[in-house]
Amino acid sequence: MTGRKTTACARRNYDVVALGELLIDFTEAGTGPQGNPLWEANPGGAPCNVLAMLAKLGHRTAFIGKVGQDVYGEQLRNAAAEAGICTDALLTDPDVHTTLAVVHRRADGDRDFSFYRNPGADMMLRKDEVPPELLSDTRIFHFGTLSMTHRGVRGATKAAVRMARKAGALLSFDPNLRPPLWASPEDARTCIDWGLQHCDILKISDGELFFMTGETDFDCGAAMLQERYPKIRLMNVTAGPDGSHCYYGTDQVFVPAFRLGGTVDTTGAGDTFCACVLHHVLASGLEHLLMEDRVREMLRFANAAAYLVTTKKGALRSMPDRAEIERILE
Repeated sequence: MTGRKTTACARRNYDVVALGELLIDFTEAGTGPQGNPLWEANPGGAPCNVLAMLAKLGHRTAFIGKVGQDVYGEQLRNAAAEAGICTDALLTDPDVHTTLAVVHRRADGDRDFSFYRNPGADMMLRKDEVPPELLSDTRIFHFGTLSMTHRGVRGATKAAVRMARKAGALLSFDPNLRPPLWASPEDARTCIDWGLQHCDILKISDGELFFMTGETDFDCGAAMLQERYPKIRLMNVTAGPDGSHCYYGTDQVFVPAFRLGGTVDTTGAGDTFCACVLHHVLASGLEHLLMEDRVREMLRFANAAAYLVTTKKGALRSMPDRAEIERILE
């Protein structure tokens, strides 16, 4: 391992450990004097974004992944450490460059991604590089599917899930579907299906719900997933600017989004929302959380945080703190 010790690693017993991609999101930053587009290199990657928000809320977090031995890998390692994330299990690949993503903002405010990842360092993580001692020392393990697009890192992800489950951790899953990174839609469905089979807590977007069920009605789609995957105890469906739905047992709660203007970049909004859900699970315990008033409070908090991160560029370094969230809630 080439990860450096950080102050976040001085304490053990992590609240959340995540595995997956850590990459650079190039976001549009205007034009130069000659009319050429300018791009800002923002640290990102969904699992680490989740950890950054959790760290802002006072939780102990650690990340498992791999970056390249290049300037972007160094930038990402420093950004994660500055965010309070333990980077002891963040490895450096001497031969493969750090993954890059170019984020194009569409007129409707949503995004398209172009990835430079053929290969990328995050794909190079192997199952023998996954530290079992870290996965036996966390309350929640969080994962997605960008770490399942290729055979080697898929094996690492599945090994980590099994280790965390064996150690008694709750499993949190966010499909985070990025179609350009998959050989075929069928491959993506197969891996998302695997994640759904193994998770306790699910965060899924409206588009991903449709991708897996063919349903545009959230209640029908969620019911289908609950029937197919009975291990899921808490399911959250995010609907972008409309709000978020939570399904647990036979109950469901909807809370509208905060529409206060000033949106700059929606990158990381879903990750911020996911982190806030995990924050409430950690604070209350999953069993005690699953009551309507507590679920509604959780969704309001998560929606407010997700809105705030859209008012800044990037994600990992743009997470709001508790005071900012509480001001919005007031």
